[in-house]
Amino acid sequence: MQVIITGVAGFIGSNLARHLLEKGHKVTGIDNLSYGSLRNIQSLNAHTDFTFLEADLLDFKSLDKGKGEILVHLASFKIPRYTNALQTLTDNRSMLGNVVRKCNRDKIKLVFASTSDVYGKNKAYPYHENSDLVLGPTTVKRWAYALSKIYGEQYIIANHEQEGLSFTIMRFFGSYGPHQHLTWWGGPQSVFIGRALEKRPLEIHGDGLQTRTFTYVDDTVQGIMLCMFEAPAQNEIFNIANDPKEEISIKDLGTLIWQLIHGQNSKPAFEFIPYKTFGNYEDVRRRVPDIGKIIDKLGFDPQISLEEGLRRTIAWQKRIMAIT
Repeated sequence: MQVIITGVAGFIGSNLARHLLEKGHKVTGIDNLSYGSLRNIQSLNAHTDFTFLEADLLDFKSLDKGKGEILVHLASFKIPRYTNALQTLTDNRSMLGNVVRKCNRDKIKLVFASTSDVYGKNKAYPYHENSDLVLGPTTVKRWAYALSKIYGEQYIIANHEQEGLSFTIMRFFGSYGPHQHLTWWGGPQSVFIGRALEKRPLEIHGDGLQTRTFTYVDDTVQGIMLCMFEAPAQNEIFNIANDPKEEISIKDLGTLIWQLIHGQNSKPAFEFIPYKTFGNYEDVRRRVPDIGKIIDKLGFDPQISLEEGLRRTIAWQKRIMAIT
């Protein structure tokens, strides 16, 4: 099939493009390179079925050259921990508006990357696709990203009801792996790996007892491709996550990464950074997925344990840091 990927030079986009090309699909990738990297798609450029367009989705014309039967919308502006919330809200809304307009006009199926962050502060664990979405106060900018994705989901469903838009919505839980961004934009694991390789203290935001469930990127891509191609995925919402039994605290994640690099008996030094450093900020204490729906409906089968995924990611990041 012909597939359009927005954010193709980013972490998930570049991995998805590679897997699709290996399966014989044609891929047109769009990215403005604000956070993506040409390095991530360097190996794809020689592929005859891959076309890269450097363009900004805030301009509708950037989508005109993209031809496809499925559009996977991964481009996004993330949680405003270090940045202003305004760009998160306006850019995510505007990009999606152009993408939906494109899909409605050209009768393309839209596969939309939402986030587990939409579950917010809901304390009814684990989170399934019909769980309540519970956000904190509007005075806390941390919730702007989740709000932009909730708006996106509602906007897509409304277009399905009124315009006949075909869609699948995916809620990602903590994807990590090769091509991840090496800053906090890429998540705590990328920063922990970088600091551990340099033998520096690991920065922990808050007390480090908040927990997450991390998903190796190959498993994330497996879930995306099921959402793209499997008939039962049509007009549905799915969590894409690793086994919820692998829930881990951020502090324990840092310790695991340190020990995978420096040995079982080695212990990291931690540098605890209060949330007040980021202004009026609020974090989620637990995030635990229910993946029963995607397993039952689509046959999703995550393969990579957290420890194995981290070993692979550490090896990749070590090579990249040696180059840069």
